[in-house]
Amino acid sequence: MKEIGRIRKGIGGFYYVEAAGQQYECKARGLFRKQKITPVAGDIVRIEPADDESSTIVEILPRKNSLIRPPVANLDQLVVVISTCEPAPSVRMIDKIIAIAEDKGIEPVVVFSKTDLRSAEKLTDIYRHAGLPTFTVAQDSPENHDALRALLPGKLTVFTGNSGVGKSTLLNALFQELELETGEISQKLGRGRHTTRQVELYPVEGGGYVADTPGFSTLDIERYERVKKENLPFAFREFAPYLTQCQFASCAHIKEKGCAVLRAVEEGEIEPSRHESYVSMYNEVKDLKEWAMRQPT
Repeated sequence: MKEIGRIRKGIGGFYYVEAAGQQYECKARGLFRKQKITPVAGDIVRIEPADDESSTIVEILPRKNSLIRPPVANLDQLVVVISTCEPAPSVRMIDKIIAIAEDKGIEPVVVFSKTDLRSAEKLTDIYRHAGLPTFTVAQDSPENHDALRALLPGKLTVFTGNSGVGKSTLLNALFQELELETGEISQKLGRGRHTTRQVELYPVEGGGYVADTPGFSTLDIERYERVKKENLPFAFREFAPYLTQCQFASCAHIKEKGCAVLRAVEEGEIEPSRHESYVSMYNEVKDLKEWAMRQPT
């Protein structure tokens, strides 16, 4: 009898699927290779259980969304961990990751780490003003951990961040049973060493999963994912009240006459740095063809 479950991890051609209250070691049908489909962590799949050998993934159910790198599907939330220092934060990078998540129907959550070393007040003001869930964490102040944990039950949440921002440290603080490896920041490179190797989903209390994105960083998401120019205004949630108020329906919200978004920036309703990120992203994709949108640069 076939069972429906979720892939928790894939390694060495084997996939570990949680279904009907137990975990199955599975191989994927050769048909997927011919169709150029690769099962990934988070996929909802139909399997044929076997008692004496590996079970078989016979169908990958339609994905509501997915990321290429890190390879994970059916995300509900993307927690972006940003250090206030070492490595220094980049609002352009933060805004690009948020926009990619918004475009895919993934709720972005912004977490600033190392606030015991440098204040994140100016940064948190920007993202809270934009209407984004925003948190701060410090090694000596774990009071926000409970608020973060409260976001996780019943959802598939992926944590991402560049090397050295303290992503694994945060996950270990939230879930001490994970015991993820952490690495010291490389002073020579100015970033942390990669210490983990594969995407794996971990069950959380109350249902749902969290995923570390080992060996991957926000730089991978930036490189492999783009937002089409026609979708980009909708990937900045604070633009929403103004998009129908522009003088021209074709307004790109860059420098056009009668643009309600630009007026909102001038009046302090939209943060200037967020609009600057929008313009930068728009200029990156405005002339790209459809096929180029799917190619990493």
